[in-house]
Amino acid sequence: MRFRVSHRTTYHYEEPVSIANEEARLRPRSTPFQRVEWSRVAVVPVPASMVTRRDYYGNAVDVFAIEEPHTTFVVQAESMVVVEKRPLPEPSTTVSWEQARDALRGRAAVEQLEAVPYRFDSTFAAADPAIHDYAAASFPPGRPVLEASLELVHRIYSEFTYKPGVTSIATPLSEVMEKRMGVCQDFAHLLIASLRSLGLSARYVSGYLLTMPPPGKEKVLGADASHAWVAVHIPGLGFVDLDPTNDLIPAETYVTVGWGRDFGDVSPLKGVILGGGRHTVAVAVDVLPEG
Repeated sequence: MRFRVSHRTTYHYEEPVSIANEEARLRPRSTPFQRVEWSRVAVVPVPASMVTRRDYYGNAVDVFAIEEPHTTFVVQAESMVVVEKRPLPEPSTTVSWEQARDALRGRAAVEQLEAVPYRFDSTFAAADPAIHDYAAASFPPGRPVLEASLELVHRIYSEFTYKPGVTSIATPLSEVMEKRMGVCQDFAHLLIASLRSLGLSARYVSGYLLTMPPPGKEKVLGADASHAWVAVHIPGLGFVDLDPTNDLIPAETYVTVGWGRDFGDVSPLKGVILGGGRHTVAVAVDVLPEG
């Protein structure tokens, strides 16, 4: 499928911001199953300097500085992306989860270097004994790793409630486990921490999901949103995407922007400002199929 993606972020400050140094991770990345035809990022006020680079994880990062006073700050990212469905084997035919774990240890890890950085706890995806025990129920000895991972995805989907506003990015996973509710970021971090607690490699994926209006209704512009899911590493296949929020394997309706250890590595916008006081932020995202 071919998509035109638009992501507009607008900040309004009650006091002028004199200087702003920002990073934007808003350009989709190319993968074996995703091709970026073009992408552009525009900023208002016009930055004094702006460069595009790649971070440690290979994500595109626009780094810019605004050196004039402003009370409104707008970042508009647009892209044209072609996404193909990835063929995968039957989950029951993948290697056992112990084999996937052991491939990341000792000398064997040399052949899996891409996966090694995503084996360990990170700021927003740190496991504890309760998370390990929760994950272990889906991973009995010898079970195929993709089959077990999909069961864990289904359990999170079935046992946790999607409810915006009850958590923030700072909410610890222990609280998410206790409340049994959250949003896609929370469920992605929980799945990552669960998989890592077993010695597996899992990374956080940010991007967009095409949403469809109810039958007979027109698609509302600006109603889409950023989404988060997970990719688990499987020897012989590489990283395989999993979406615990929707209980499925992401396919051609998902657009990948970036990945990292957790949300902190792929935040759409982050930076440092001088001034500003209180502020409001509005985000409008559109994922529109193209011919």
